Amino acid sequence: MKLKYQGSTKVKRAQLQALRREFEILGMKEGEKVDKYFARTLTIVNKMKAQGERMEQTVIIEKILRSMTLKFNYVVCSIEESNDLSTMTIDELQSSLLVHEQRMQGQKEEEHALKITNSEKVGGRDEYRIEGRGRARGSFRRGGRGRGRQSFNKALVECYKCHKLGHFQYECPSWEKSVNYIELNEDE
Repeated sequence: MKLKYQGSTKVKRAQLQALRREFEILGMKEGEKVDKYFARTLTIVNKMKAQGERMEQTVIIEKILRSMTLKFNYVVCSIEESNDLSTMTIDELQSSLLVHEQRMQGQKEEEHALKITNSEKVGGRDEYRIEGRGRARGSFRRGGRGRGRQSFNKALVECYKCHKLGHFQYECPSWEKSVNYIELNEDE
C-alpha cells in the first residue's frame, strides 16, 4: 500500500531531481507580485520536503533574494547587509519585500497622476501636456521669464510702435527718435 501511493525510491529520486531543477531555475517574473512569487517558491519547497528533502530557511531565503527582479536590487542589497540571513525567517523577508513593493506602487501612482509628456516644440519654446487629476490638467507652455529666449525667432515678431517685423517695441529705432522729438517740443 505504501509503495502504491509513494512510489519506489527511484521514482521518488527522479521526482526530487525534477523539483530541485525547478527550484534552481526559479526566478521572479517581470511584473509579478511579491506574494505570488513567494507562493510559487514555497509550493516547490513544500513538494521537495514531501519527497524527503531537508531544506533550511537560509537556503530558501538566499534563493529568493538571488532571483528577485532588478527593481528590487537595492532592497535585496540592503537586506543582505543589514540582516543576519541565518536568523531571518521567510515571513520577515516577505513582509519587508511587500513593504517595498507597496512603496514602489505608491510612487508609480503619483508619477502617473502628474505625468508630463513632451508633445512638440512650438515657436522656439517647449510645449508640454500634463495628464492627470486636478486643476492643472491641460497644456501649458514652459519657459517663463528669461527662459527659452536663446532660440526665439524675432523675424516673426511685430513691433507695437512702428508695426515692422524683426524687433520688439523696447528695441524700436523709431521709438527713440520720437521720444527725443517729443522732448524737444516740450522745451520749446
